[in-house]
This record gives sequence, C-alpha cells and structure tokens, in this order.
Amino acid sequence: MRREIAFVRLSEIAPAEIADHMSDLRVAEHMPLLTLGWDEAAAARFVAMKEACWARDGLGHWAFLADGRYVGWGGFQREGDEWDFGLVLRPDAFGLGRLIARKAIDFAVADARIPFVTFLLPPSRKNLGALNKLGAYQVGEIEYDGATFLKYRLETE
Repeated sequence: MRREIAFVRLSEIAPAEIADHMSDLRVAEHMPLLTLGWDEAAAARFVAMKEACWARDGLGHWAFLADGRYVGWGGFQREGDEWDFGLVLRPDAFGLGRLIARKAIDFAVADARIPFVTFLLPPSRKNLGALNKLGAYQVGEIEYDGATFLKYRLETE
C-alpha cells in the first residue's frame, strides 16, 4: 500500500501526542539521551527548542505524517558546519523509516545549504543496511553529552 508522507512543523502536533510518543520505552531503547517522564510541558519545551532552530537556521525538525496521521519527528539540525539528520518514529511506524528518510534525503540533495548529511546512531543500532543503501559511510565514533554514537556521512552534492 502506498503511503502519503508529509512533513509539517512540529508546532502543528498536539503536545500530548508528542509526549505520548517520547514516553514509549521502545522509542527510548535507541535514544541514550532521552529522559523519560515526558508530559505536555516537556513536549512544548521540545517544540519551542526545535522552532528556535528553524528561526536561527531556516531549517530544522519536522513532524512526519503518514496518510495524515502523526508517525514521528525528525529532520535536519545544524551542528557546527554540519547538518545532522535524525529520525524518531512511533513504534507502530518503524517500517516507514526508509520511505521518510528517502524523502528527507531528496530534500537535502535539492538544498544547496546541505553539501552532506551526518547521522549519529547509538551503538545499540545493529541493522545499518538502510544507511549503506543510501550511500552513507561510517566516519568514526563521537561522544555527545556523555554518550557514544556512531557517526555516518552521506554526500548530497
């Protein structure tokens, strides 16, 4: 079945829906920096932080919709001179990751500001075939806020 994927601003999603998503233990399993106990206030602070990235950089994280239903969030966040891509899906939408990532990477390829994309993944992520299929390659490991991440890079030019 063909899914209609749309990217909208996180501010269009109810904070309660984001809080519910980010409180799911299956989501936290691969997010070492995620703190549990999200409520609507925490979700509203998160959205405000992501909206500030849009104001500062002209790009940021979106909410992802599949057939009009919120299935997760992610997008591009400027980290120094790099654009890092993140993707955090609801457990019932894990199978949409490749489709959503492909649409986002197509966006990056068309955007002159993004000569390459980086991906930071926790070492707990073992299935990295999708990154390889995109053409990304590992450039090393980095420490970020006390957690270790595998760093990948994908050229977009």
